[in-house]
Amino acid sequence: MSETLPKGVATIAQLAEFDTVIDARAPGEFAEDHLPDALSMPVLNDEERARVGTLYKQVSVFEAKKVGAALVSKNIARHIEDYLLDKPKNWRPLVYCWRGGQRSGAFTHILREIGWDAHRIQGGYKRWRQHVIEQLQILPAQFRFRVVTGATGSGKSRLLEALAARGAQILHLEELAAHKGSVLGNLPGQAQPAQKGFESQLLAALARLDPAQPVFVEAESRKIGRLQLPDAVLEAIRGAPGLRVEASLEARIEFLLRDYDYAVADPAWLVERLGHLKGLQSNDTLERWRCLIAEGNYLMLVEQLLTQHYDPLYQRSQASNYDSFEAATRYATDRLDATALDRLASEILAKSA
Repeated sequence: MSETLPKGVATIAQLAEFDTVIDARAPGEFAEDHLPDALSMPVLNDEERARVGTLYKQVSVFEAKKVGAALVSKNIARHIEDYLLDKPKNWRPLVYCWRGGQRSGAFTHILREIGWDAHRIQGGYKRWRQHVIEQLQILPAQFRFRVVTGATGSGKSRLLEALAARGAQILHLEELAAHKGSVLGNLPGQAQPAQKGFESQLLAALARLDPAQPVFVEAESRKIGRLQLPDAVLEAIRGAPGLRVEASLEARIEFLLRDYDYAVADPAWLVERLGHLKGLQSNDTLERWRCLIAEGNYLMLVEQLLTQHYDPLYQRSQASNYDSFEAATRYATDRLDATALDRLASEILAKSA
């Protein structure tokens, strides 16, 4: 028997029925994670929320509610003036806060009094987070993944993009994680999302996929930068059939110099990142690499990084973690430019048909 909801309350399952999703939480809460495509319209900013919370704990509930009501009213009025005055009468907004209580309740009440069919999410963000965890345990097993493997510098992420350009379904984990998955993987000027935000984006990406069609995904370790893949996602990928890009060493060096041009442009950053290999490589090796950076000899640096660090690491990791590693269909190439990657994508899709 379905649950009867109070008027103006909706569930997570009804998200698609609304025109706009409004996050009424503080900006700090929104930055950590939010529902896909939600707009941030805080009824209390971070400082105001802290102030009201302090009054609640140290003075009284009554004093906290008085100050909170004044601040909430002021902020909702500003949001209506700045963003909502052009909305037609048939506009349907969905509002949420942490638990679906007072903050979203106040915003929803005012919007409904104006005449819009506004609703608040039952259980708020807390219910959304529970939904994400539940779905990430269930959804991955429903897809037919095809795992793209290949040594570091084989252009696997760019190959995924070439496959997508040809109409294939992809799950681009490094794009979602804003990281290239190695010690040099930090993207310039772009921070990684919080773990919760990453998982919400991951769920949204999975929800857009068709389980009846194959999904190409890059072989990843458990962690991408500081983010961790959910167990069910990792298990589904590691157990899936694979294909392996076997690019020549020269092609890989050329590709990495092009794809990591920002690292070459910032020698100090590159030296700092290579410092994270201390303990994995000898002090003499690290010093030699620092000298190559100082000399601007990036061709030799990349060759040594591949042959002395990344290739041995890759061989051990892939062979032990991916069931399909040895049996993977192999695609050899001595080029990794856009034309060559498109050719590879075409060949892969032809064999997958």
